[in-house]
Amino acid sequence: MTMVKALFYLLGFMTLASALFVAASKNLVRSVFMFFVTLLSLAGLYVLALADFVAITQVVIYVGGILVLMLFAFMLSGKETLSNIQQQNSRFISVSHLPVLLLAVLFFIVLINILFKADINNLQWTNKAASYKLDVRPDSQMTSNIGTNLMTTYLLPFEAISILLMMALVGAAHLSRKEKKA
Repeated sequence: MTMVKALFYLLGFMTLASALFVAASKNLVRSVFMFFVTLLSLAGLYVLALADFVAITQVVIYVGGILVLMLFAFMLSGKETLSNIQQQNSRFISVSHLPVLLLAVLFFIVLINILFKADINNLQWTNKAASYKLDVRPDSQMTSNIGTNLMTTYLLPFEAISILLMMALVGAAHLSRKEKKA
């Protein structure tokens, strides 16, 4: 087994195990910190797939932004709300969860079926991309191409999204401030 394959299996296991822990844990603090592990290991999988821009975006936006937002929401929420959330007594397998569990099992069966029937080494779309020389190589300059396109062709949508995010940040700061009692 090569080092890349071993690293892929390790990162894949870390991603799946931490995501399952996030979904199954009743402790919100542990769930948020395991979500951090999930997002970082997913970024590692992106690096292994030679998608460096997506990996950097994953770390900056999700780990740096969304996770911090979740931590602030957790810290700003009252003790009563947190205790009510943690005291909810729900079992993992119950009649109310049966449709969701059935859908998840069916989805898992479809994934396993596709995994065993697919010839990974001879996929039509990868062979076609390789024949047109469209496959991603480690020496590709993809990140610089994305940056050039963002600052030339797609500058207006990029700036519109930045203004929208700034408005969301101002709105979140306004909503989180405490009201003075009269």
